[in-house]
Amino acid sequence: MPALYDTIGQSYAHHRQPDPRIAETIRQALGPATSVVNVGAGAGSYEPNDRRVIAVEPSAAMIQQRPVGAGLVVQARAEALPFRDRSFDAAMAILTLHHWTDLKSGLLELRRVTRGAVAIVTFDAAFRGNWLTHYFPALTALDERVMPPLSALEAALGALQVSALPVPHDCADGFLYAYWRRPEAYLDPAVRAGMSAFWAIGDLSEGLARLGADLESGAWQARHADLLAREESDLGYRLIIAR
Repeated sequence: MPALYDTIGQSYAHHRQPDPRIAETIRQALGPATSVVNVGAGAGSYEPNDRRVIAVEPSAAMIQQRPVGAGLVVQARAEALPFRDRSFDAAMAILTLHHWTDLKSGLLELRRVTRGAVAIVTFDAAFRGNWLTHYFPALTALDERVMPPLSALEAALGALQVSALPVPHDCADGFLYAYWRRPEAYLDPAVRAGMSAFWAIGDLSEGLARLGADLESGAWQARHADLLAREESDLGYRLIIAR
C-alpha cells in the first residue's frame, strides 16, 4: 500500500482536504487528550491543531504533502509503531484500516501506545444504499473484502461506541462516496485519482459511460431526486471510539 500511495498520492492533498464538520466530530471524539498519535496519517487531514500530534505514515509521497507547520511525522507502519507503551493520551486512525496488512496487529499497537481513547473512522461494509455501486458493482465486493467487520475491531480494542458519520453534500474531503450529491465529479479522472478503490477495481469504462449517459439524459437526477434535497447523508461511514 505505501507503494500504491507513492503513485496515486502525488496530487492527493488537492482533492482530499479535511472537511471542517468532520474534523470537529473527530476532535470531540479525542476528548481531553493533549497528546495524539495519528496512524495512517496520509497528508495530515484531521489532525487537531490544539493538541500535540505525532503522525505515522508509511508513504513518502504522502509525507511530502503534509502542510507547512504540521506536527512531527514518522515513516512507519501501523503494525509496528515505534513508541513505548502508553505514550499518548489518544490515538486516531482515519479511513486507513483497510490499507493495513495485518489489522489485528495494527489495532493492538494502537491500544498498546495509547492511554485513553482510540478514535477510528471506517466504512461499514454491511451498509447498502450508495448509488455509486449501481454503476460500479465491483465496489460492493471490494468493500466486503477489504473493510474490516466491526466485530474485528471489538475483538482487539474491547467495547466500542459506534455512531454514523453523516457526510455533508459539499464535503471538502473527496473520499470514495463523498460526491453523493455531485455525481458529475466521478467523471473527472483527477477526482478519481485520489480514491484507492477505483485503482483496485480496474477497468472503469463501462460504469463511467453509463453514469455519463444517465447524467446527460437526466435519468440520474430523476432516480435520485430525493438526494438533491438533503444537506447530509449516511453513506456507511462510522465513527468508532474505544476507551
